[in-house]
This record gives sequence, structure tokens and C-alpha cells, in this order.
Amino acid sequence: MSPDEALDDGVAARAVIAVDGTLTEWSEGARRLLGHTAAEVVGRPAADLLADGADPPTVPDDSRWSGTVTLRHRDGHPVTLWVLAHRRPPDAAEAIDWLAVSPPEAADHALADDPLVRMALTQSPCATMIFDERLRLRGVNEAMADLLGLPAGRMLGLRPTDVGSRPPNAELEENLRRVLSTGRRQDMQTYMKATGEDRGAHAWLARMAPLTDGAGRVRGVCVTAHDFSDQYRSRERLQLVNEASVRIGTTLDVTRTAQELADVCVPALADFVSVDLLDPQEHGGESAGPPIPPLSLRRSAHQSVNKGSPEAVAKPGQVDVYPENSPQSASLVAGHTVVASGSSGDLERWLAWDPVRFQRIQEYGIHSTMSVPLQARGTTLGVAVFTRFRRPEAFTVDDVLLAEEVTARAAVCIDNARRYSRERETTLTLQRSLLPRTLPHTAAVEAASRYLPATRSGVGGDWFDVIPLSGMRVAMVVGDVVGHGIQASATMGRLRTAVRTLADIDLAPDELLTHLDDLVVRLSQESGGDTGTGEVGATCLYAVYDPVSRRCTLARAGHPLPLLVPPDGPARQLDLPSGPPLGVGGLPFECAEVELREGSVLAFHTDGLLASRERDVDAGGRMLREALSAPSDSLDEICDRVLHTLLPPGGSSDDVALLLARTRGLPSTQVATWDIPADPALVAPIRKQVVDQLERWGMIEATFTAELVVSELVTNAIRYGAPPIRLRLIHDEATLICEVSDTNHTAPHLRRAKTWDEGGRGLLLVAQLTQRWGSRHTGEGKTIWAELALLDDEI
Repeated sequence: MSPDEALDDGVAARAVIAVDGTLTEWSEGARRLLGHTAAEVVGRPAADLLADGADPPTVPDDSRWSGTVTLRHRDGHPVTLWVLAHRRPPDAAEAIDWLAVSPPEAADHALADDPLVRMALTQSPCATMIFDERLRLRGVNEAMADLLGLPAGRMLGLRPTDVGSRPPNAELEENLRRVLSTGRRQDMQTYMKATGEDRGAHAWLARMAPLTDGAGRVRGVCVTAHDFSDQYRSRERLQLVNEASVRIGTTLDVTRTAQELADVCVPALADFVSVDLLDPQEHGGESAGPPIPPLSLRRSAHQSVNKGSPEAVAKPGQVDVYPENSPQSASLVAGHTVVASGSSGDLERWLAWDPVRFQRIQEYGIHSTMSVPLQARGTTLGVAVFTRFRRPEAFTVDDVLLAEEVTARAAVCIDNARRYSRERETTLTLQRSLLPRTLPHTAAVEAASRYLPATRSGVGGDWFDVIPLSGMRVAMVVGDVVGHGIQASATMGRLRTAVRTLADIDLAPDELLTHLDDLVVRLSQESGGDTGTGEVGATCLYAVYDPVSRRCTLARAGHPLPLLVPPDGPARQLDLPSGPPLGVGGLPFECAEVELREGSVLAFHTDGLLASRERDVDAGGRMLREALSAPSDSLDEICDRVLHTLLPPGGSSDDVALLLARTRGLPSTQVATWDIPADPALVAPIRKQVVDQLERWGMIEATFTAELVVSELVTNAIRYGAPPIRLRLIHDEATLICEVSDTNHTAPHLRRAKTWDEGGRGLLLVAQLTQRWGSRHTGEGKTIWAELALLDDEI
């Protein structure tokens, strides 16, 4: 319907008056009533239509006015009319214009006996209106007239938009047209304050049904209004509880969970909500029994209908002390909700202890508060305070039940978050204590490392290590235990200790992984009991680098491949045999050997570095190679660049371990080798050659000890070993290493010689004179070695 059609239905008299009092529209009904045509009155002041001596109506402050006025007919005689005027739109800051409506005079009498009206009104159990095909009001009962605040007889002949200019009136008129055109029932829900009611806005349901004649033609619409505030509030409560179950506890973060509680309840339940928590007890303990006032509570979160939460007295993170007579302490001590209202005076009495809070009551008109303790699993966590100042209603019993339901859910989530945080800190402390705090300085490699725990899951079992071996060699290991939490960290510690123990006996990488696999299998059986259904598993990469030969031997057990960055080329992935993860058992591990130029960088990492929801593993591998290929003299700088490139700002969802090692080579001038004939008479000349070599190296002060050690080791090899026999001396700035190799696989061992024994004291003498000694098996036999520490003045 066009605006002109809406104004002019030929029955009711309608006129539109601008803010300055000028008539802007004039309907055909107004012409028939007063005789003036639209051309004669539009653009003229509306006051010119008043009869001589008639007082103009007083313009109301609100959005609607009704009353009797006396106007002048075109032929000069006065016409007394009942007029209903309302501002359009009613909620505008300044009046846009006014619609004045006068129903037809005959409507009150001619339509009162309409059988359609009589049947509908007498059978309606509630507030009812009847509209005809042209949306004119044909009948209204007293219940509806009371709600509209207008006389029933005066409204006949008007349309919904004539009665009021609020949006629900226009919506009602549109729904009436839909019922007339379709012949189907229509429901309309709205939340508003009825004009004739004293209480505030509440929920209404308008039910519209077509009225048909004997032929089945739609002749009108019956509208009944129902106050369904109780059902509406119940639905709101159910929706709030459902929303709380979805929105609260999305993370295992205490502060975030408390903020989610406040966000959910504003403005659905309160105008301002604060969440204050008790600080956790030291050493992870929980408070036993109710807390004892005065209570120290830390503000974790708050939310308000006002931007910036100006009502808040405490800032997030601030600790306030609440005395015994405060609502917060009272609710926590009693263990139940405490409601305080301004109408009863208890709100002012409660807050008399705090002048700042008392000032907030007066400044913002706070009239009702509700303090609900946060409790979960028998533990008191804190208190949530709900405040109302914009909503006029005080908190009801239903509001208390709703708040307790929502806070109970939030309390469980907060308790879960605290328990997770406590376990995470314990696990992280254990994890960091089991990882190497610093990497050893060796002549073989320069190393740097990074470890980052997972941010969105429990701390895992990633680890790395650099282990000095005999002969200036070094072992590098990276591993990842399946699972998260304390169990994974403890398993990681056991595996790292086992790796160090196995490395100390100089096992080859494939043999070491075989022994480590056996250990993981046993751990799985222990964790799973007799059924053997434990879920202990791990991946591992073990590498040994020899700076003398500049060769690196590697083996892996289901672990990501390492990367090699040559001194003058881009990073590339090393091709290694793919061994099974630790704990599978039964399958062999294989070694691969690669020759490295001095200055090459080996990069070892766990799978958390490449895992990401935003990209696939191949894309992550390309990014890793690019980050490693960028030239830099600092391994720490490369580590930081790699993490910055591959990890999101919030951290990884899995643990990340990264180990970089830049290889060094030992010059041939620092190594001396002799082939020894199996003749004891040649031991003395060998000692002389060793002394001469040490003099050339400038190690005069070390010659006595070295001479004794070489003599003993060579003699043992000649007596108990098998040729060929080889002697090798290796030195750097701090260490001199003596190595004697032969093809006998039997390893020597220390024993305590008896008083009258002629032998058995040689290795004991070596152990006493050297810093370390030991033996390692090789493919050809064994090597006995001993390390001598050099003082600065011996170099």
C-alpha cells in the first residue's frame, strides 16, 4: 500500500502536521468531514482550522495525545471531534511530524451491531480486536482498550498505524495484510510496554486468525493479544544456559574463562558482572572448608553494558580485601547466593564499608546486586557479582537459580583450567629440569638449541642432547615421546638417561636405537600391566660426528629427516633409512654415513616444528629450508629465524625441539698415528716417538704421563690383542687423547690385583693418571682410549 493509500481510505479523517504546525497532508476523509480540500489547507497552519474562540490543544511531551477539539467547517459552522495524534517516529530525539486521526462519527453506532463483531468479541477470552478487509478496526473489547489506553468506541474505523507509530504497529499491519491475502493464521512476538500498563516492557504474543463468511471468503482478521512474559523469560533462561555451555570454557585459561562468564551474562542477566577469584594455595593445595574473612580476592574479569566498564572499582589483576560484612565475603562464607537491593536498604548497609563502592551506587543508580560463590568439586574458587542499574527489575528467585546454574558451569571450567595450569607448570618444570640447560663446548661442533612447549595442549616429551664421545667425537640426539603431560616428560627423562648411558659405551647409532627400542617395549609392558596394552612410544634420531675423519653416521627411529646446510649451498634434506618408531620392536635399524665439509650445519627437529593447520608438511619443509639457507654466522640467530618463520604468533599446538650443529674439522697436524708391530721389544722406541711428537706440539709437561699411558696400552695390546695394532694421538687446546686399536674384540676391564700378583695393575694406573678412559668396539675389533687434561701452561 502506497503512502497516499495508507493516509486516504475514504473513512477516517487523517492529517499530517509538521513540526512548525503546518499541514503537509490531508485525506479524503478529512475533506468529507470538514469540507476543505487538500489544495485549500496543505501548506497552511493547522491552527487556522480551529473554530472561532476554540483553544488550541497543548502539545504533549510524550509521543501520543488524544482529546476533543472544535474545528471550523468550510461553510463556517463548528465541528467538535475526538482526535488521536501521535508523533512519527515516536522515539525520535526531535519530533518529525504528527499524524492526527479522527474516526468516522457513525462508527460507534453503525458498527456496534455488526454480527461479525458480536460473534468474535463475545467468544474471545482475551484482549481482542477485529479488522475488516481494508484493515479498519471494526471492533475492540474492553480488555484490549485498557491495554491501548484509549476508549473502545473512539478507535473504531482506525488502522493499527493510526493507533500508534511504534514499529510493532507497522509490523502488525503488515501481518494483517498477509493473513488477508493468504487466509492463514499468523503469530507475532514483540517486547514492549503497553500504553495502558504501569509496569515496564514485557513480552507479548499477537495471534491473528482469518474470519470467513459462509462461502469461505476472508472478510476480516481477529487479533488476540497474550502476555507470555513467563514463557519468554523461561525461554531466555534456557537460551542463556545453553549459550553458557557453549561459550564458557572454550580454553583452559582461568582469566579467559572468567571473562567468558561475564560476557555471557551481560546484558542477558545483569548490567554489570564482576568475577573475583581466591588466589590458589601455595604448592598447589586447595583450601579446606569455607574461607575465613577478611578475604583477598583478585579481579579476574568484568563486563558492563557501558563501554569501558566505568562502574568497576577494581582493575583486572588487582587484589581487594573484602571484610566480613561485605556481600562477597558473606556469600563465600555461607556458601550460597546473597542478594542485596536498594529498596530494602541492605545494599547501602552492605557497602557501607567501602565509600568508593557506595559512591558507585549513587552515581550509576545501582539498585540490586547478587553475589554467587564459585564452587567446584568441594572447593571454593571465588565469587561472581551480578549488578543491575539500567534494568529496573530487582533480582528474583528465578534469577538466582539461573545465575547459580551458569556460575556452576563456569566454576567447573575455571577449576579445570586451574588444575590444567598447575599440572602444566609441574610438567614444564620437570621437562626443563630433564633437558640440558647448556650444551657442551666440544672440538667437533658448535651447537645451539631451542625448546618451546605446546601452547594449546599439554607439555609433551620432546628432547635433544649433545654428548661428547671418545676420540673428540660427539653424539647428537633428538627425540619425541608420544603423548603429553607428566607421564610423557618422565618417559622422556628415562629415555634421555638411557641414551647417555648407551652413548657412553660407544655403541653405533643403529645398535643404540636397538637397545633403546627394547627399553621402550619394556616400558610399554610395565605401563600396560600383564596385558601389555601400554601406549609408550617415541621417535628418535641419533648421529655421531668424527672431526678427524669429518664423517657423520646417523640412524633414525621414525623421526623426521634431518637437514644439511653446506657452507656454500642451500639446505637439503638428508636421505636416511626409515627405521620404525621406538616401541614397535622386531625390525632392524640401519645406519647411513655422510662426509661433511667443515662449517656444514646439521639441523635436527621434532615434528611440532612443521605441524600446522594452515599449511601442509611439504610447505612447512620448504619454509624450513629457506629459513636455514639464509646466511648467518650465529646459530642462535638461525634458530630464532626458523621459529619465527614456521610457528604462529600464539605458539605451536605441539612441542618443538630444534638442534643446530655447525661442524668443525680437526687438522691433520693435531693427529699422529703409528702402526705397532706385535713385538714387546719395540715398546721403548714407540715411547721415544711419542715424546718427540709431544715436544713438536709443545706439550713437554705432559710427556711423563703420556709416556706411561702409551707404554701400558701398547704393551696390553701386544700381549692380549691381535695385530694389526695402531697407536693414535689426538689433541686440542685442552685435551690429549691416546688410542690403541687392535683386531681382538675382547674388551679389557679393571680388577683389583692382590698383594703378591705380578700383573693386573696397568689399567688401574691408567685410570689414576688420566681424566677418563674406556674402550669402544669397531668393525675391525676394539679401541682402548685415555684422555689427559692439559693445563694452560702445558699447551
